[in-house]
Amino acid sequence: MKNVLITGASRGIGRAIALRFARGSFRIFINCKNSLEELSKVKSEINSLITAAAEHSGRLLLAPPCEMLPGDVGNPNDVRRMFEEINQKCGGIDILINNAGIAHIGLLSDMTDEEWNQIIQSNLSSVFYCSRAAVPHMVSQKSGKIINISSIWGSIGASCEAAYSASKSGVNGLTKALAKELAPSNIQINAVACGAIDTIMNSMLSEEERKELEQDIPAGRFGTCEEVAELVYGIAVNHNYMTGQVVGLDGGWV
Repeated sequence: MKNVLITGASRGIGRAIALRFARGSFRIFINCKNSLEELSKVKSEINSLITAAAEHSGRLLLAPPCEMLPGDVGNPNDVRRMFEEINQKCGGIDILINNAGIAHIGLLSDMTDEEWNQIIQSNLSSVFYCSRAAVPHMVSQKSGKIINISSIWGSIGASCEAAYSASKSGVNGLTKALAKELAPSNIQINAVACGAIDTIMNSMLSEEERKELEQDIPAGRFGTCEEVAELVYGIAVNHNYMTGQVVGLDGGWV
């Protein structure tokens, strides 16, 4: 049984990814910073799915199918603590999904130092901290996958989202560079650059703003969290020759 860690898994894309992995044979670790009640519900959903599947197939579960790892992945000390717990329980992570992130909309000139640092720590530094902690085990076993959830704004930028765009551009660059570094160890690093996905992050849009945005998207609609999850899962379990790629999922928007 392989071990997977999904950061920012309490809702939205992270939750959908966690539930998709629950339909495979994985031991799942889920993380979030604040929404622990929601994360606990995700854990219960996953455990129910995996337990039912095991009973149906007659398999014996030798370890808890899903465990919570609360913590701020933008804080290196929290990440160290999380991976110490992981290493004690299962030796290391086989698949890392760096999904945790936050958004910020506003003029760059109005942005405070604290707001800038929070965006960079949550969206970019978290990818570095978690990848750094996961890589030694992957290198030792000569296999592993890291998939980073990015955004189309990391490629083309967005007005009034300069910090967010910068953080996701950094994720894309880190993905490509680390892929080259780890390819000799049979570790694949890729990113999924999401367009407009139907998440809470986009819930601040008015109905009129949403319709205008949908008109700009050739597919004519927002993507779903489940569509992101399906793509992430496919990359995680297949495509061992694909690495260093930033795969767009945007309905033809970019």
